[in-house]
Amino acid sequence: MRARRGQAVTEFAVLYTAAIVPLVFMSIFVAEMLWVWHSVVDFTRDGARYAATHCWMADSSNVLAYMQSHVPLMIDANQFQNNANGLIQIQYFQRDPVSGALSAFSCNSGECSAGCIPDAVSVGIANYQFFRFSTFMKLPPVTIPPFTTNLAMESVGCDESGNCLP
Repeated sequence: MRARRGQAVTEFAVLYTAAIVPLVFMSIFVAEMLWVWHSVVDFTRDGARYAATHCWMADSSNVLAYMQSHVPLMIDANQFQNNANGLIQIQYFQRDPVSGALSAFSCNSGECSAGCIPDAVSVGIANYQFFRFSTFMKLPPVTIPPFTTNLAMESVGCDESGNCLP
């Protein structure tokens, strides 16, 4: 009886360390990655909503400042707060009245004015790499695909009289 009891403990120890522990850590890793994925999707949508309702600035500094100060609670939030590796990308577009094609927006009337209103905005997150657990396990980081939200411009931060606020 005693020999068998020792065999069962040994088998459990081998099974626990070889199968159960890695599965638990894998589940935690995947849950964290999905949490970041969801946060990044929501983050791009929030940034696009802000850009669609606020003034156009050539360097997109108002949208970038908003996004950096409104990063959702998540792992690696500091990468987004510091805009490491240019993670946050903002582009404005104008529609060609004849063909309807979109092209990069430019304006000579000055920033944040009623004379400079783009037709659409695109806010995206690109080149984000999830490093959690991968460095510990000596695995390459998981690159999350780029997320982009495109919206038509709305109020653009201007009131009825043409006064615009960033």
